[in-house]
Amino acid sequence: MKENQSLRIFVLTILLVFVFIIYTVRLFSMQILSGEVYRTRAQEFSRRTYKIPTQRGEIFDRNYDAPMVINRDSFGVSITPAEVPRNKIDEILISLSDIIGIPADEIREKLPTQYFQLYQPVEIASNASFSIIAALAERKNELPGVSWQSKFIRNYVDAESLSHILGYVGDINREELTQLYNLGYQQGDVIGKMGIEKQYDQLLRGKDGWETRTVDVRGRRVSDRENIIRVPPEMGKNLILTIDANLQTLVEKALGPRIGSIVVLKPATGEILAMVSYPWYDPNIFTEGLRSDYLLLLDDPNKPFINRAISSAYPPASTWKILMTTAVLAERTFPPDQTVLCRGHIGFGNRDWHCHNRFPGHGRLNLRRGLAMSCNIYYWTIGRDHLGADRIINYSRIFGLDQLTGIDIPGEIPGLIPTPQWKETRMHERWVAGDTMNMSIGQGYINVTPIQMANMVAMIVNNGKIYKPHLLKEVRDPVTGAIEHIVTPELLHESDISPAVFETVRQNMRAVITEGTAVYPLNLRTVQIAGKTGTGEAGYTDRWHSWFTAYAPYNSTDIDDTIVVSVVVEAANKWEWWAPYASAMIFHGYFNNQTYEETIRALGFHHLPSIQGRRE
Repeated sequence: MKENQSLRIFVLTILLVFVFIIYTVRLFSMQILSGEVYRTRAQEFSRRTYKIPTQRGEIFDRNYDAPMVINRDSFGVSITPAEVPRNKIDEILISLSDIIGIPADEIREKLPTQYFQLYQPVEIASNASFSIIAALAERKNELPGVSWQSKFIRNYVDAESLSHILGYVGDINREELTQLYNLGYQQGDVIGKMGIEKQYDQLLRGKDGWETRTVDVRGRRVSDRENIIRVPPEMGKNLILTIDANLQTLVEKALGPRIGSIVVLKPATGEILAMVSYPWYDPNIFTEGLRSDYLLLLDDPNKPFINRAISSAYPPASTWKILMTTAVLAERTFPPDQTVLCRGHIGFGNRDWHCHNRFPGHGRLNLRRGLAMSCNIYYWTIGRDHLGADRIINYSRIFGLDQLTGIDIPGEIPGLIPTPQWKETRMHERWVAGDTMNMSIGQGYINVTPIQMANMVAMIVNNGKIYKPHLLKEVRDPVTGAIEHIVTPELLHESDISPAVFETVRQNMRAVITEGTAVYPLNLRTVQIAGKTGTGEAGYTDRWHSWFTAYAPYNSTDIDDTIVVSVVVEAANKWEWWAPYASAMIFHGYFNNQTYEETIRALGFHHLPSIQGRRE
C-alpha cells in the first residue's frame, strides 16, 4: 500500500517538474527569445492612428491669376460618443441641434448605438461658423463629448456660370465607396460629385496625413509626446483650366438670363475658352449645408443642374447647312454654280413645303447664295435629289456628330443622327423622301449638342481636323507652382476631304455675314466673322430655338488666333433671335479686349429693349 502511495507521489512529482520545466521554457521563449515581437504587438495594440485631413488642390483660370476654387478656413463639430452621459443623450442632442441648426434626428443617425463605447470623435457638422463655435464654447460644460476643430472647405469664387464646369464636392456615399475603395478612398472622405471636381478628383484630393498616439484600453488618448508619430498630409495638385476668366464673364453677360448655352473654342488646340449654360446654380450651397436651397434647385422646372452645352441636344436647324454645303462640294453631286429656283414653296407628297421666305421666294440661287440666304428650297432639292440620306448620314459621322466629343467633364450626351434602320426600329415606320428633306435642313429627328456644333465649325477651320475639346490646361505643384503636366492637343477626327472644299465652305460662310441672313448684327468693322444662323423648330409649337455658330477672324492666316463660337438660345425664352446678337458681343469684346458694358456701347446694342431690361 505504502509502495503504491510512494509511486503515485513520485509520478505526480515528476509530472509537476515536467510541467514546471515546460512553462519555464515557454516563458523564456516569450520573454527572452520572442520578447521584442510581443513588446511591439503590445505597443501597437495600445496605439491609435488618427487621420490628418489634407487640402484639396485649388483651381485657376488659364492665366493662373484668377482663382476659381480655393480652400477657406472653417470648423468641424464632432461628438466623442463615450464621453456623452447615456442618461443625457437626448437632452444634449436637442441643445446641439438648436446651436448648429441640424435636426437632432440627423445627428442621431450619425451616432449608432454601438458607437457609444468609442472614444473616437464622430464629425456631425462640417461647415460651422465662428459664431456657432462661440456658442458651443459658452455652453461647453453643458455639452460633454462635444468638440470642434479647424478644417478647410471649398469656396467657389464668383462661380455662377462656372458652376457647370467646376462642379462641387460632397461626402463619399456607399456606392462611390464600393467602386473606389481599391483606389484608397475611405468612409468620411470628401469627393468630387460633378464637373472638374469629379473628373480630376484623383489629382485634386491629395493625400491625408496621419498621427499615431498612445491610448488606454478604452481608446482614450494618453499624454505621450515623445512617442507621437506624425506624417504630414500632401495637398492636392493645383489645376489650371483653359477658361479665360474675362471672356467667361463676357459670355455669361452676353447670354444673360436666357435659357441656353454658349461654347467658345480654340480650333487649333481644342481648348475651351468659355462655356456657359443658363440657368446655373451656386455650388457653395453644398459646402455650406444649404439643403433647402438644393431642394429648390431640384424642383426647378428649368433644371439648373444640366449643362446644356454638353448634356442637351437640339435640332441644329439651318446651321446644319454648313455640313450639307461641305457634302455637296466634296461629292460633286451638284455643280456649285448651278441654280435652283425658289418660289417660296415646293410641292412634294401630299403637301406644300415652305421656305422661310414664303413670298415671293428667293428666286434662283447657286450654292453660295443658297447658304447665305439659308434657302430651304435649295437644300431640300439637293438633299433629296442629289445627295440622299446615306451620304448625309455619312458626312454627319465624318464631322463627329452622333458621337461623344470626349470633353473632360462628366455628363456629355452623343445626340442623335437618325438612320432608316433607326426609324424602322424605333418608330416602326419606313424611311421616306420627306425624312431626307427634313434632314437636309437640320430638322426632323436630328439632335446635336452645342459642343458638337463648335467641333463641326472647327473641322471647317482646320481643313478636316477636329481636336478633342478639353478644359484642363496644366497641372501644377501646390507649393512651388511648378508645372508638372501640360495637356497637349489630341486629334479626335480627321477627314480626307480636300482643303479646297473647306476653303470654299469658309467663303460661303463669310457670305452669310456680308450678304445673307446675318448682315446685321454680325457684319462688324473690327473683326471679320464667318458663320451660319439657325432657327430650329421646337416640336409642334410656334416657338423656335435661336442658333448661331461661327468663327473669327475670317481673314487670319494664323489658326492659333482663331476662335469658334457656338450659341443656342432655347425656345423656352421669349423669341428674340438672340444667338447672333450674343455672338456679335463675344467676337467684338474678345478681339477688342473690351468688357460687356464697353462692347454693347461700341456696337450700339445698349438701346435694345432686351439689353435695357436684362438682369445684371
